[in-house]
Amino acid sequence: MKRTMVFASVVVMGLMLCASTYDAWARAGGGKSSGSRGSRSSSAPAERMQQPATTPHAGSQAGSQAFAPQRSSWMSGLMGGITGFLIGGAIGSLLLGGLGGGGLFGGIGFLEILLIGGVLYFAYAYMRRRQQPTPASPYGYGTPQGNAMPSWSSTSQASARMTPEAVVVEDDLSRGIRHIQHMDSTFTPESFTETASDVFFNVQEAWMVRDMSSARTLLSPEMYETLQHECERLRSEKRVNYLDHITMRSVQVTEAWQESGQDFVTVHILASLMDYTIDEGSKQVVEGSRTTPTRFEEYWTFVRPVGPNAWKLSAIQQAS
Repeated sequence: MKRTMVFASVVVMGLMLCASTYDAWARAGGGKSSGSRGSRSSSAPAERMQQPATTPHAGSQAGSQAFAPQRSSWMSGLMGGITGFLIGGAIGSLLLGGLGGGGLFGGIGFLEILLIGGVLYFAYAYMRRRQQPTPASPYGYGTPQGNAMPSWSSTSQASARMTPEAVVVEDDLSRGIRHIQHMDSTFTPESFTETASDVFFNVQEAWMVRDMSSARTLLSPEMYETLQHECERLRSEKRVNYLDHITMRSVQVTEAWQESGQDFVTVHILASLMDYTIDEGSKQVVEGSRTTPTRFEEYWTFVRPVGPNAWKLSAIQQAS
């Protein structure tokens, strides 16, 4: 048993060592967190927002039924039973009365039965109208007669669909975007994701040739030094990290803010690629795989002086 446990421990430690070695060379940045995010450097990036669940359109059948109260069935059954009983009694009275019998209701004639049945029918119809549900408004509640929709309805319903954390993230992001747009009206999250994607591919190309000079204008001084140092380590180890079949699955802006005269924007990147390292001497794959794609998530933060200036990559952080 002791020998088995020691062997298992050695295997686990070996696998961990291999994994850490591989991460040290995987793609630009080495699969590690580095760089500066200004005052937010010590905090984890805001997580990407999930797509909100589809809500029924205002006035649609699904939306109207979502908050419609259940109608009581016992009253309907009771009134239906009474009506059926009266109709059956009326028919029986006709048949038996025609044969000389007293009928089901004794001395009550057919006209009296019709009058009683009519009264009960209208009573039954009135009760049904009273129990009809209030038509649902776009927010699921009936609008009070003679009054407009309460101002709190939309806010309370929207807040009910989001967690407090989501509200904070959304407010902070919207506020940051608005501040950036105040000094650069052309800025939009959609156009920025294209900028971030272009920087991503240019940085990866420079990483594969182990020289970040071609991407220097896209990097902050700190990030350039960090990545260039990693490239020099690859050269000294006589290894080349190849990245093939890069597929960007999503790029989403998760943070935007201003501080100290600078704009900051963080994007969440979800991608997959073939990530493998070749030994220059043997030309053999020493880490990774030529055929098995690797999926990864990272947060890239960009910085620039406030206004319509060029963005530069300032930090890469791994998704937790």
